[in-house]
Amino acid sequence: MRKPWIVGALLAGLLLGACGDPASGPQAPPAPPAVPGASQSPPATTHQGAAVSPDSGDSRSASATAKAAPSVLYLGDSLAMENQVVLGGLLRDRLHARYTSAPYSGTTLCDYLEGTTDRSLVPAADKAAALVRSLRPDFVVLQFWGNSWGYTPCMDGITYDKARATYFKHYEADMDRLTDQITRAGGAQRPRIIWLLQGPDPITPARVQTVNSLYEKRARASGDLLADAGRTVSPASARYTWSQYLPCTAYERDHPQYCTQPTRDRTALHRDDDYLHFCLAPTTSTPKPCPVRSPGILRIAREITRVIADHVH
Repeated sequence: MRKPWIVGALLAGLLLGACGDPASGPQAPPAPPAVPGASQSPPATTHQGAAVSPDSGDSRSASATAKAAPSVLYLGDSLAMENQVVLGGLLRDRLHARYTSAPYSGTTLCDYLEGTTDRSLVPAADKAAALVRSLRPDFVVLQFWGNSWGYTPCMDGITYDKARATYFKHYEADMDRLTDQITRAGGAQRPRIIWLLQGPDPITPARVQTVNSLYEKRARASGDLLADAGRTVSPASARYTWSQYLPCTAYERDHPQYCTQPTRDRTALHRDDDYLHFCLAPTTSTPKPCPVRSPGILRIAREITRVIADHVH
């Protein structure tokens, strides 16, 4: 009989913390170990809103670097908020990417649609199409866990627990509209969209599985890309089974600060009081990037970086 109370308390805590945006200690987190083969230029902090990270300052030939350097736009919810600095650092170090992040906590796809400003958590200047027109990115990375409790007004009060079919219909329609708006904004330089497949949800595991299937369907229809970031934070034999701890990867063993329990060969992905987010610092009501080294965040960022690297021409 305790489970409904526990679930309610967790959700209330997430909402109180702007969907769980970690912020404790310094605003910029420690730089993660570089991706193998990457340069050692330090990342710069990006902030909520469309904050453009400066160039990495690498001294190699500008013409050689610029030819292969992609422009990446990262949009999303509180998971993107906590990931954004680590991802930017990896993209600059490995790919010399020009990187912009504009995450807003508690959001879902409809918040980034133009035409929803009066009932959205994202201002007009940071809508997906507006940023595509101004920045002309090569890739738009979309990180949305799938706001399921009606936190944002543009979901029109539709929640997964009360109207599942309507929730998925609304969500799929928003995916189609967002793809169309990004396509029209890009014109002849239409960016590739990268849909992030989400990790397990211990409360409603079937919901995330369906959301991911919608992302897969949308990517196939428009010739876009998928990054299975959720796989990197799931048990190897159980893709949609939530786990607070996973075995350390070879990378984490080589970088012990990311293997939180080396004597047990396992690392923490979540705090005891937050099943959703991957930042190992406490949540607060002030949205900021994660301020501490967090294995789950690095796993997700490395997978996004790998997918972009595989598709840079």
